[in-house]
Amino acid sequence: MKKVETNLKNILKKVENFFYPFYKSNELKLIFNILKKDQPKNKKIAMFVGGCVRKYILKENIDDIDIASIFTPAEIQNKFKNTEVKVIETGVEHGTVTLLLRGKKFELTTLRKDNKTDGRHAEVSFIDDWNEDSKRRDFTINAIYMDDCGKIYDPQNGVKDLKNGKVKFIGDPDSRIKEDYLRIIRFLRFSFQYDSTTDDFTLEKIKLNLNGVKYLSKERVYNELVKILRLKNFINILKHKNKKEIFSIIFPEFKEIDLLGKLNLTINKTVMNLDLNLKLAIMLIDETNNHEYFCHKYKVPNITKNKLNNFFNLYKKLNSDTNFFKTNIKKNIYIFGKVIMKDLAVFMYFKNNKSSQKDLNDLREKIEKVEIPIFPYNGDFLKTKGLEEGKNFGKILKKLEEEWLNNNYRLNEDKIVSVIKQFN
Repeated sequence: MKKVETNLKNILKKVENFFYPFYKSNELKLIFNILKKDQPKNKKIAMFVGGCVRKYILKENIDDIDIASIFTPAEIQNKFKNTEVKVIETGVEHGTVTLLLRGKKFELTTLRKDNKTDGRHAEVSFIDDWNEDSKRRDFTINAIYMDDCGKIYDPQNGVKDLKNGKVKFIGDPDSRIKEDYLRIIRFLRFSFQYDSTTDDFTLEKIKLNLNGVKYLSKERVYNELVKILRLKNFINILKHKNKKEIFSIIFPEFKEIDLLGKLNLTINKTVMNLDLNLKLAIMLIDETNNHEYFCHKYKVPNITKNKLNNFFNLYKKLNSDTNFFKTNIKKNIYIFGKVIMKDLAVFMYFKNNKSSQKDLNDLREKIEKVEIPIFPYNGDFLKTKGLEEGKNFGKILKKLEEEWLNNNYRLNEDKIVSVIKQFN
C-alpha cells in the first residue's frame, strides 16, 4: 500500500512539473518582471543556471534556485528598492546577492569574468556577455542557462554531457583546476553524483594538481565534502578506483571508507538511509583518536563533533561489554535512548563483518519493542523523607537512579535510606 502511495505521489509530481514547471512560480515571475523592467524586450537580462537547470532537464526535484544576471549588485539593489523583495548582500565582491521573497530564497549572481586567480581566490570583473560568463565556469554541465520561458541556452554543450552522465571541464582541465583547486573536489562530487567515467588525461591533470588542495581554506573543503557525503549515491565512489584513490589522498582520515561497501549488500534500503554524522562515524572511528584529528583539522560544527565523540565512547563501551545489546540492552536504551541505540546498531553492522542484514533488522526491532522504565523518584519524594531542597538533591537522585538501574529497576527502603545517608 505504501509503495502504491509513493508511486502515485511520484506520478502526480511529474504531472505537476510538466504543467507547472518551477520557473512559472508567482515569486519567480515577479522577480523576472522587476529585472526586465525598462529593458529591451528581446535582451537576455537574467537566466537560471546551475543545479536547478540540471535538475529540470533530468526531471528531478528542484530545491535551490540560482539566477545569473547582467546587472551588478548595486543595480540589483536599486531595481528591487521599494518592492516586497528583500536583497541581502551575501557575496557582493563576487557579484552575488540573495533575494528573499515570501519566505523563499533565490541566489542572484552577476555575469563575470576572472581577471586574476591564484588557485584559491579570484579577482573578477562584471560583464554582460553570456558566452564569456560560460567560459569561466568549471564544468560544461554547470554552464547551461535557461530563461524564464524554459528555453535552454547551452554555449558549452553541457546538455549532451549531462544526459550522457559526463562531467567535463570547460577547456583545458589543468588551467581550470589551477584557477581554483576546489574544482578537484567539485569534480569528484559531480562524478559520484552522475556516476561519470573519466578519461585518463583529466585524471592525470587532477593528480598533478592535488598538492594545491592543501592551500584551500578548510572551511571551503569541508563544505564541499559535506555535499559529497550527502549524495544519495555517494556509494559510487567505491566503483571508481582512480577517483576513490584521489578522494582518499585528500581525506586520508577516512580509513574505513571501504566499510560502506556493505550498502550494496543491503536488502532494505530504507534502513540504510545514512545521515551525514553516521557516514562520518563509519568512515572515521577506530580505536585511535582519528575522528578527533579530523574534527580539529576541519573545525567541524559542534553538533557533528559531539555526535562523533558519542559514537566513539559508545563504540569503546560496546567493545568492553559483551552484553551491551543483550542483557544490558534495556538499561542502555534507558540511558542513551532508542534513536542513538538504533544508530549504534547500524554503525556496528558496518563494523562487524559477520553481522548480516537480518541481524541488524532483528536488533533494531528488538530495540523498538523495549519498554523504557520510568524512574519513580524525584525531588518531591526526597521531601517526603524529610530532606530540604538543596545542592545534594541532584546528587542523591543521580545515585538513586544508578542503584535503581543496577538492581533491575527496583529499590527497597533500606537501599534508599542508605543512599540518602551518604549525602547527609
